[in-house]
Amino acid sequence: MSKKRKPIVAVVGRPNVGKSTLFNSLAGSKLAIVKDMPGVTRDRLYADVSWLNYNFTLIDTGGIEPDSKDIILSQMREQAQIAIDTADVILFMTDVRQGLTDADSKVADLLRRSKKPIILVVNKVDNFNKMMPDVYEFYNLGIGTPYPISSSERLGMGELLDEVVANFDESAMEEEDDDRPKVAIVGKPNVGKSSIINKLAGENRVIVSDIAGTTRDAIDTEVKFNGKDYVFIDTAGLRRKNKIKEELEKYMIVRTVSAVERADVVVLVIDASEGVTEQDAKIAGIAHERGKGMIIVVNKWDLVDKNDKTMNEYTRKVKETLSYMPYAEMLFVSAETGQRLNKLYETIDMVIENHAMRVATGVLNEIMAEATALQQPPTDKGKRLRLYYITQVSVKPPTFVIFVNDKELMHFSYTRYIENKVREAFGFRGTPLKFIIRERKDQEK
Repeated sequence: MSKKRKPIVAVVGRPNVGKSTLFNSLAGSKLAIVKDMPGVTRDRLYADVSWLNYNFTLIDTGGIEPDSKDIILSQMREQAQIAIDTADVILFMTDVRQGLTDADSKVADLLRRSKKPIILVVNKVDNFNKMMPDVYEFYNLGIGTPYPISSSERLGMGELLDEVVANFDESAMEEEDDDRPKVAIVGKPNVGKSSIINKLAGENRVIVSDIAGTTRDAIDTEVKFNGKDYVFIDTAGLRRKNKIKEELEKYMIVRTVSAVERADVVVLVIDASEGVTEQDAKIAGIAHERGKGMIIVVNKWDLVDKNDKTMNEYTRKVKETLSYMPYAEMLFVSAETGQRLNKLYETIDMVIENHAMRVATGVLNEIMAEATALQQPPTDKGKRLRLYYITQVSVKPPTFVIFVNDKELMHFSYTRYIENKVREAFGFRGTPLKFIIRERKDQEK
């Protein structure tokens, strides 16, 4: 069966029109799920939203520092361009209190020409009766019907979301049935992502851009190695001259999200001389939250002065910074000399296999029984946690449901203990595991 790609909805708009409030109110309850994940910094750059039977990723195209009118305009154009390149639907956000501005009209022209579905959102409409005449003014942008909302009061959200999902093109979301492993090569600019892909691809490379008619900044490279096909998704094709570096980093994250979304395995390339930077940690966090297989490739290793302890020291440091993904595989390579690059294929194969591994229920329950015998489940106010049953419900990443007598008693640390026992038995190297805790009352047993 063909796999559905998650649509991407991008938000474009001037500073202070309420983009982040919109994010927070739409992402709402989603944020609670991620809060017990140590180490992941939460920049509201993207959010997973579900509405009716649709799931999509909402992306903020990057904040603008209001400096002067021309800077705002040039940066909005840049944002609009990114939205046009990466999104399936674009939300163009305006503010009823500030009214129509010159920048709005100029960006509207750019968006209109893109032929992408554009939804005009007029925010801060706290009173629909009184403010409708002000909303109608936005018809002048020529983008169609303005949708009045108040993201702080959560008014008008339903109509807006109905319109968003009505604009998804079902056929474009269907990704052709493609079993080839998809590997996203991500990382900061200039760490050697392209050189690694070029080296891996050698002579037999085919560049496949324009998948299913969507333009994306990621370039897909098909490579055959030892008779197997791989697709490398490269996020590197982004080097506009004259761009301010910080801005670039924000945009990198947006592009990384869409590349990670499509991949099975993420290869994070870091520069050996720099170690893990905050930007790297952010990118790794995206892959972790999305449940992707993870390989950390330390490039330019040939330039590091080494003794017999260097590699262990370095590994320890990286694992410390990325403490929430102890499962990540690590490789030390040099794209320049080709050192250890062929090991990357073996590692990718192993991680892909683990990412899609299924474990029989019987065996899982034996492991769980043994684990609970070794270390008693916690008690609270005289009540002891009981684990009844564990079963694997899906793969990519491997996801398990554990039935217990009381969810509150199943602490994060005990879940992690069970996870470690499962990993000891099956390896699962390079892939995150997900555990869902469900309650089952004693009488149901």
